[in-house]
Amino acid sequence: MKKLITVLMLISQLGFAQSKEKQVEDFLLKQMKDFKIPGMQVAVVQRGKIVFSKSLGKAYIQDNIAVDDQSIFAINSCTKSFTGVAAMQLVEEGKLDLNAPISHYIDSLPAQWQPIKIQQLLAHISGLPDILRIQENTSAGAFNEAKSWQKVMTLPMDFPTGSQFSYNQTNYVLLGKVISKLRGKDFTQVFQEKQFDVVGMPHTVFGDSRDIIPHYAPTYSLKKAMDGQRLPEEKLTINYAEVPPSRRGGTGLNSTAEDMAKWVIALQQGKLLKKETLKTMWSPITFNNGKPTNWALGWGVNKFRPKHWAVGMTGGGRSAFLVYPDDEMAVIVLTNLQGSSPENWIEELAGFFNPEIPASDPITLLRIELDKRGYDKAMQVVEEARKKDHGFKPDENELNDWAYRVMSKDKNKEALELFKLNAALYPDSWNTYDSLGEALLRLGNKEEAKKMYQKSVELNPNNNGGKQILERLSK
Repeated sequence: MKKLITVLMLISQLGFAQSKEKQVEDFLLKQMKDFKIPGMQVAVVQRGKIVFSKSLGKAYIQDNIAVDDQSIFAINSCTKSFTGVAAMQLVEEGKLDLNAPISHYIDSLPAQWQPIKIQQLLAHISGLPDILRIQENTSAGAFNEAKSWQKVMTLPMDFPTGSQFSYNQTNYVLLGKVISKLRGKDFTQVFQEKQFDVVGMPHTVFGDSRDIIPHYAPTYSLKKAMDGQRLPEEKLTINYAEVPPSRRGGTGLNSTAEDMAKWVIALQQGKLLKKETLKTMWSPITFNNGKPTNWALGWGVNKFRPKHWAVGMTGGGRSAFLVYPDDEMAVIVLTNLQGSSPENWIEELAGFFNPEIPASDPITLLRIELDKRGYDKAMQVVEEARKKDHGFKPDENELNDWAYRVMSKDKNKEALELFKLNAALYPDSWNTYDSLGEALLRLGNKEEAKKMYQKSVELNPNNNGGKQILERLSK
């Protein structure tokens, strides 16, 4: 009888596991259908083990090649978290000081650059001009790394260091230079030896569209216009991307979901960094006024909430991962469609493995409700939620990022409602008005946009971008 009960329990558990796996797969297939994602890899980690791993769709549409567990996806800016780990390894060894100025490690920098602290580079509050401005204004085939670096060093600062946030690649070019100098070898080799080899990540490599990468799943995008012509319907195209060697510390890695899952497990088990170092790396950096930024050290998707707090990163609008330290859990999603934005639904996915996670996230709850009821009900939904939970308040930065992702899909009216909600929730934030002004401009409402930019500049006199737009609107 005991043997029979044991067998029945095992069958029951197996059935439950299969049922959950089917539910998760159905959820993922729905996202692929809704967002027209060709291929996807997903891995979920719980208590030091990969408990779910799935490959879905096509890696290479042209030849009908399916995604498998060896298909390699571009992870883009998720690379920055690996750079954060590389920097913290140097901190542990006493070779790098997070509060030291960059001039302590790199010579011949402009005077305004020299006092910038290492942690300010990691968290994008340096105020440095973005090297992408140089690269994007260079004709194809004419880009020169050395000349571009000299050019960006002649540009003025965007704002006083530490006063505001601005995501840019110059920060991570400098961090790559620091890591290379302190290790005495190129940072790509450092990553290989200190992270990939330690963990066992055979499918994680640096490279771009110019490199031959076995099992590579190219990134696709949906175009509504090409060559100056509006297309009658969306067209799926292949993305071509060049990432110069100096910029690969910010956006140069390609990997698989299982490789990244093993990397997360190694972090959680202290194989790459000590526990106290992890805590430092995953803590928010502060502005000059003492207020926390939305960034940790190389980690830009951070949910510093009382329960089920999470840290992670997104890349290229096509990859995302979140680590839940207290829950000993992580979720990794890689896709081959630019603009698929898995960060929109990654916490909903996490909910299949821990239902309390999405329930603790106001952004996830708000998104699910607005998808049902319409984005014009945004303020109403928040007010209803606050009656049940007085502490319900979507994070300003997360709400702003979500609204921009919605706007990137040409859903300008829906995005406008989110920006209006953000300004109502955070009336003392210059950035909410700046974003609202941009949405109004997209919809052709110049007079209202002008008012929003004026409000933004009043709150932040260092908002140079807002000033430039106001000048154009005044002409």
